[in-house]
Amino acid sequence: MREAKQAYTAWQDEEERERLLMEQLPQVRYIARRIHERLPRHVPFEDLVHAGVVGLIDALHKYDRGKQVQFGSYAKFRIRGAILDSLREMDWSPRDLRRKARRLEEANNTLRSQLGRNPSQPELAAELGIDLHGLQMLLGEIDGLEVGSLRVQSRHDGKEEDLCEYLPDDPEETPLLLCLRSEMKELLTRAIEELPEKERQVLALYYYEELTMKEVGAVMGVGESRVSQIHSMAVIRLRARLAELTAVRTQAACSASAASAT
Repeated sequence: MREAKQAYTAWQDEEERERLLMEQLPQVRYIARRIHERLPRHVPFEDLVHAGVVGLIDALHKYDRGKQVQFGSYAKFRIRGAILDSLREMDWSPRDLRRKARRLEEANNTLRSQLGRNPSQPELAAELGIDLHGLQMLLGEIDGLEVGSLRVQSRHDGKEEDLCEYLPDDPEETPLLLCLRSEMKELLTRAIEELPEKERQVLALYYYEELTMKEVGAVMGVGESRVSQIHSMAVIRLRARLAELTAVRTQAACSASAASAT
């Protein structure tokens, strides 16, 4: 009798996993499509879907029903993470484009330090020695590099962390984890508030309303390529500002630690 009951429970669990899998498959294609729209055409869409399905299956195995998180929300981050991991393994972006992106970010940091504010696009173009049209073309080209998007160096262990995936899947919701998560959200909120209005609007529509680039353009009355440029500039500014704010907090924490030790 006990064996029969265990077999029935296992069958029920398997049936539930199958139901959840079929229920979330449309979300896999939706997330893959949102990421694919910002990639070069040579990156196969179906490869992203396949990686997303792998992430969904992984989510099914690791999902903890005891946590106060719906499976759909949990799976969303697992799917996205698996697709981004697959892109990093592909190393699909040209090295020259990555070099240009680093140069642009360095120019933004230099001007921000000199001006005490976010530089305008004409100022950035002048710093790079190109015209405004050339800068906007570059922003459109490098936007696909930012699919993983907001990576900053952690002041706790020196490793990079992605703020767009700041949904811990650790089953232990310790006070330390909750504190760190709250701190990063505070820094991210502060950095977003400093962005120009158009850049804030693009981020809100794309990440919070989950519109596609084309849909964001329709709302704002601009073309999809212009949305891509604005998004790319916003991510560059955010990443630079977050690194700056994190460094300030690290320095303050070290000073406080040194003072308490004396």
